[in-house]
Amino acid sequence: MSEYQLGQLPWLSNAHQRFVDLHYRGKSSHAHLLNVDNALGGIVLANACAHTLLCQQLTPVGACGQCKSCLLLQSGTHPDLHVVEPDGNQIKVDQIRQLCLSLTQTAQQGGARVAVITNAERLNMAAANALLKTLEEPGEGVVLILQTNRKSQLLPTITSRCQTLAFVAPQKADIQQWLADQNLLPTANAQGKIHDVTWCINVVGGPLALATSLRNKHYQQLLAYRKDWAQSLKTGHLCNSLLGLSEQQIVDALNVLYLYLRQYVLKSSSQVALATQADTSQRLNPLVQAKVLELAANIMQMCHKLQTMPSVNTQALCQQYVLAFKKVTH
Repeated sequence: MSEYQLGQLPWLSNAHQRFVDLHYRGKSSHAHLLNVDNALGGIVLANACAHTLLCQQLTPVGACGQCKSCLLLQSGTHPDLHVVEPDGNQIKVDQIRQLCLSLTQTAQQGGARVAVITNAERLNMAAANALLKTLEEPGEGVVLILQTNRKSQLLPTITSRCQTLAFVAPQKADIQQWLADQNLLPTANAQGKIHDVTWCINVVGGPLALATSLRNKHYQQLLAYRKDWAQSLKTGHLCNSLLGLSEQQIVDALNVLYLYLRQYVLKSSSQVALATQADTSQRLNPLVQAKVLELAANIMQMCHKLQTMPSVNTQALCQQYVLAFKKVTH
């Protein structure tokens, strides 16, 4: 259960209103796909859509919050809402079979029977195939809501049977303002400029995770990694926070290095465009840029491998990338 409510995540409001409008006009499908990452509040949106379907006194902007059905939903005891979450890393076939069986039963509150499947990309093959029949023939009054972090990982036979809800992700400026509204941003510097914390949004996973990172000081650790990578790449030797990384910290540190290298190339490209003939100190030729980007891609591949590797010498790995950077840029 997310700590946030729908009204606290403004970028979800348009998508939710579209869902309400569809339901209000009787244009709603029996199966909806929400391609909205958990880090953006995908589960919050899925729950709000389920509340819309089950509310007995629906308003033009969503569930009333006061009818018996809404009160049951708020207490987490609505008998006609069925939620399926991954069991470990997968959604298993037995979970889907049990869900399909539950959906054949009569609605206890006399309205719809609603299933919410979160992280639907984790449906294993058997579970996905078991779900297909219900998607094709759901039964009267049955509505399924599938929330996914990665639509591309769902079977085409699943996505083709669902109505995808239109969603526009927030821009970094919107996220920065949202964090400011929660008083989570660092104070302005002497020039009155507020530090842009969204540079690490892809490291932490999204705005909700970034808010948590700012609250628990994890963000400060990411800043330290960025500073120390810059110094290490300049000198050729690891320094400070990069010397004692744990196996739990190495992925964060390498993700920061990946972003740093991408920014390094972007900065170089902009300087090429703006540089005068006398200002060539920071320019990189296209071949070097390509090699730096290739190194960044290798780092990202290593981040994926580290999720399954039993152990790694973090200091040696970091030094390896420092030396590789020195080789391609000198």
